[in-house]
Amino acid sequence: MLVKSSVEKLNDTRVKMTVEVPFEELTNEIDQAYKTIAASVNIPGFRKGKAPRKLIDARFGRGPVLEQVVNDALPSRYEAAIAENQLVPLGQPKLDLTKIEDGDVIEFTAEVDVRPDITLPDFNEVSVQVPALGDEEEAVNKELDRLRERFAELTDVDEPVAEDNFVTIDIKAVDAEGNPVDDLAADALSYQVGSKDLMDGLDDAIIGKNKGDEVTFTENDNTITVTINAVKHRTLPEVDEDFVQLASEFDTVDELRADLREQAVAYLKNEQAGAIRDAVLDKVLADTPFEVPAGMVDEQAHAALHQIFGELAHDEDFMNRVLEAQNSSMEQFMAESKQHAEKDLRVQIFLDVLAEQEKPEVSQQELTEHIVFTARSYNMSPEEFMSQVTKGNQLGALFADITRGKALAAALCRVNVTDETGATIDPKEYFAPEAAEEAEAAESTEDATDNA
Repeated sequence: MLVKSSVEKLNDTRVKMTVEVPFEELTNEIDQAYKTIAASVNIPGFRKGKAPRKLIDARFGRGPVLEQVVNDALPSRYEAAIAENQLVPLGQPKLDLTKIEDGDVIEFTAEVDVRPDITLPDFNEVSVQVPALGDEEEAVNKELDRLRERFAELTDVDEPVAEDNFVTIDIKAVDAEGNPVDDLAADALSYQVGSKDLMDGLDDAIIGKNKGDEVTFTENDNTITVTINAVKHRTLPEVDEDFVQLASEFDTVDELRADLREQAVAYLKNEQAGAIRDAVLDKVLADTPFEVPAGMVDEQAHAALHQIFGELAHDEDFMNRVLEAQNSSMEQFMAESKQHAEKDLRVQIFLDVLAEQEKPEVSQQELTEHIVFTARSYNMSPEEFMSQVTKGNQLGALFADITRGKALAAALCRVNVTDETGATIDPKEYFAPEAAEEAEAAESTEDATDNA
């Protein structure tokens, strides 16, 4: 479908199209409009849907017909104008009907964010350096220690609190006016001293104290009172056959270490592959400047706010208290969210252009595997995940994710990579189709191990 249109560039990421549609091209829409109106009204002497056009015009005027024609015609003509002008819209358009001359022409404008023009780099000329592969033995011992920690014993001790102890504590908090801060309160909370995953100042306040002690400190204008109910020492089990048989499917220490080594190697390779991917994206994006629509950045930043806080995102007082407890503020949170949103959108737009160049094909098997893998990451069954995808009309987005990933993998195979020692790394070992399948299988195994 050809349409008469013109494009005004408002900025690098937004255009205004003016589209004209002559009435002679609206025959189908006009016919359908009369049929729709005739079927929805009762006119004496005529069966529903059978009233002639002249009678409809006489009874209701031409206005309802033209309104129906406009509603039916604009979407398809907008899409045709987008295609004809080779634009890639980002988001929904703002449509305005600017002229309607019965029997002559309909004119409308459409303002919409569009994908900016991007010149892709030659990936054969891209060079990056990444950290060398991590130490296998260190990774094995780290995994073994994680396993030992899962089977550690906690024993009550009559000693001052020390680093790595576990304590059972009650927490009360009041603000500067003496009002309780319920969001910071807790009873019988188990905490590992030194983990620093609760609140600033807690470790300094309780280290050296004893069971039964009550300590007070200040955090973000809140006064925190902590009561130490118990001090526990953690004892890790010895690595012997008894432990191996209790903690794993293996019988001997050597068998367990061999399995952990296999997992560690896969993890280290995945880590290096991720470093290559990130380094290449950082470099090509830095070397390929382009604007991102500000409206999309704002929209994604607010979506992140609601994703994290849900309905409570509308409670300004609650939000301020929570962010203040994290040494942040709404302004800082939104600034950081916009920064992340802009980076994510730049990556997505860049990869969309790359996918158009690489033209990767996505098989049904790849789509199925991606669905299974993504569902697992959300702790959902594939059926549950696909139900959510279908309800949200997100199948196209899911397909686009796979296409972007395959396009990037193909480009990464052409990049020049060295590690910090100067050794050459062949990216095909990580990003060629066979290597990608092995990496996904290894990641699935790792997830299963973590969830065991």
